[in-house]
Amino acid sequence: MLRVREGFVMGMVLMLLSGCSMFVNKDESVDNLKGKTDAEQSITRYTGEKSKAISYVYTARKELALTFNGMGDEKTMKRLLDQLDASQIKATFFLPGMRVAEEPKIAKDILARGHEIENNTLNQLDTSKLSYEQIYREIQLSNEVIKRETGIVPRYVRTKSGDFTDDVRLAAAHLGMDAVVSYNINPKDRDLSRDAKTIGDYVTRYISRGGIISLNTDINPEVIPAIPLLAQAAEEIGYKFTTLSELIKNGGERKPLENIPGYDAAKVNMNYQNAQYKLVYKSDTNNKQVALTFDDWGSDKTVTKILDILAEHDVKATFFLRAKGVENNPNLARAMVEGGHDVANHSYSHPVVTTLKPEDLQKDIVKAHQVITESIQQQPVMLFRPPTGVVDDQTGKVIAATGYKVIAMYDVTTLDWDSKNSAKDIVNGVLTQTQNGSVILLHMLDDIHTIEALPVVLESLKSKGYTFVKMAEMVK
Repeated sequence: MLRVREGFVMGMVLMLLSGCSMFVNKDESVDNLKGKTDAEQSITRYTGEKSKAISYVYTARKELALTFNGMGDEKTMKRLLDQLDASQIKATFFLPGMRVAEEPKIAKDILARGHEIENNTLNQLDTSKLSYEQIYREIQLSNEVIKRETGIVPRYVRTKSGDFTDDVRLAAAHLGMDAVVSYNINPKDRDLSRDAKTIGDYVTRYISRGGIISLNTDINPEVIPAIPLLAQAAEEIGYKFTTLSELIKNGGERKPLENIPGYDAAKVNMNYQNAQYKLVYKSDTNNKQVALTFDDWGSDKTVTKILDILAEHDVKATFFLRAKGVENNPNLARAMVEGGHDVANHSYSHPVVTTLKPEDLQKDIVKAHQVITESIQQQPVMLFRPPTGVVDDQTGKVIAATGYKVIAMYDVTTLDWDSKNSAKDIVNGVLTQTQNGSVILLHMLDDIHTIEALPVVLESLKSKGYTFVKMAEMVK
């Protein structure tokens, strides 16, 4: 039955694209179309540049896109669209051309409600098993069906799984499309054991600026009740859902690492024996100024709340970044810079630096420098803070030889990284230790009490007459 149905719909697609009536002589129309289709399928492999591949959008704006694959039945789609309306979310639907040919009314309803439509290929086949010609036709025919039925010319294509080969990118470029789109947030709703709460919790944990969420319309019915949970997750941190095209329009282009001044300011240099370094715990000053610093890495939910609190209190801080985290979410690092803060190097893999061989330590530091530089699209401040705060003389020389001559320590620490320490403990620890020129160490880890303590810390120190400077300003 499935083959009969597919054959019938393919006949509809071919007649639709050829402009033939459904009521012409069947034999004549099929013969004519077969000849045209065979001629059209003589596709020469494209030799130009591949199209862009987009899994997320480079932006510090508090925006992300909700996207859907496939097309459920009319009843399911109406429920989904009603829920999106109720949650005030505009989404992007990647529709299979075959389904648009079957039920164009659904596609038109998607557009009428303010959402956008893109290309999910004609039949959602596994493109990794198709020839270039087959991939080209899958995308081309779907584009033409969508255009004929809705008037929309798709700009983006996504395969059923989101995975793609170079041939998919070539065929998309061949057809003049803007990009092949995948995703960076996949709640794995294909697993039917995942209920609405599980889907919502996943997005809450991994929500990110410039993120692209991928869900399916026709597999797991729990996607629909998950929609308000996604809306709530975004609202809690002030993020907005927007269409994919709007997200991309508002985003920026990342320059290659080698085109960014200062990308090579850190290098492996095994001639470290006489390298000079400076350990800075605090500033020797009579001025009532302090440097607020944050170590490590966290989720968008945690870091965005920290950035919002700092902005509310007009305080600039220095963030020492674990670069392995930055690599997975460069937009969050860029948001720190756009907020007027400094970012600096806290290693790539967060090792205890005294346990590494000199070459391994230098490679880790240089890799972190390059990851951070590419993520923020500028050179970070040249301060290095060793994880756990452990450093010795030889390690100091090894670090300095890479180009990081200032090792940024601290004199105020509250062990806030330990969730056993309450917000009150953190506040008391900061207030009892802070003095003129202090460097205060806090962390941006998830599931600790720093966010609760931070507003009180800022207000209390200000009430004592302290002002806040970035650490690089202290060590000039």
